Amino acid sequence: MPRPGRAYWKGFLRLSLVSIPVEIHSAIEPGSSISLNQIHKPSGKRVNYTKTVKGVGPIDAADIVKGYEIDKDIYVTLEPQEIESLKVESKRTLDLQQFIDASEIDPRYFEKPFYVVPADEHAAEGYLVIREALRSMKKLGVGQITMGGREHIVAIGPVGKGLVMEVLRYADEVRSPNPYFSDLPPLKLDEEMVALARELISKKAAPFEPGKYHDSYAEALRALVAEKAKGKRIVARPSSAAPEGKVVDLLDALRKSLKANGGAAAPAAGKGEKRTRAAHKKAS
Repeated sequence: MPRPGRAYWKGFLRLSLVSIPVEIHSAIEPGSSISLNQIHKPSGKRVNYTKTVKGVGPIDAADIVKGYEIDKDIYVTLEPQEIESLKVESKRTLDLQQFIDASEIDPRYFEKPFYVVPADEHAAEGYLVIREALRSMKKLGVGQITMGGREHIVAIGPVGKGLVMEVLRYADEVRSPNPYFSDLPPLKLDEEMVALARELISKKAAPFEPGKYHDSYAEALRALVAEKAKGKRIVARPSSAAPEGKVVDLLDALRKSLKANGGAAAPAAGKGEKRTRAAHKKAS
């Protein structure tokens, strides 16, 4: 069966002294997202953009260089050949330097997936041996690969019958969570509420099936485009009023949620509930 699309990278997957010729293909479907263009309504033609400089006006593309802002409106300009000279020499080897448990990688570091496939039938045996070893040990291989003149950190692990490579972000590309969560109050949480939340989560726990989820906005947008392409006039629906905020008894809501999801009958109000309500009244 032919592989869709061209290989993004060709080289060797190396485990110590074992080198296996492989190809890397994007695991993302490029046509799955929908994008809109800006159109000049009177003419129906697409809007073009003219490069301009404040106080100068339109400029030639040949006069444009890259620049890095070091202060307000002060830039260090870089010539194309200077940037080109910094590109990492293309290495055709993906060396698995370290092996870790899949759970060790923080989800924030995952950036883009690729499929790693054997380059030919002669590479299949070594490829499958590495896949099976990773699968049985529940490990990911970590290494670096050069693509597009840049060096990327990657993690390789089993998926289906083959291997998937995840391009990872470097540590300095991920923001620290501290500024976002430092203001959270150090509340003493009610044990009964935590227990109910855990039971509710347990009731709704299930294997992840991405096919069950759909981008309703994209689907509606495609349907709208199809209808308008037929010449139909679309009348906008009146927007529903924004929901009003209301005080929620958290413990009672957790009990009702659990009961609705097949949990035990909600117990009578106890000390935890009275304490929670008293705290709400005091806070208000």
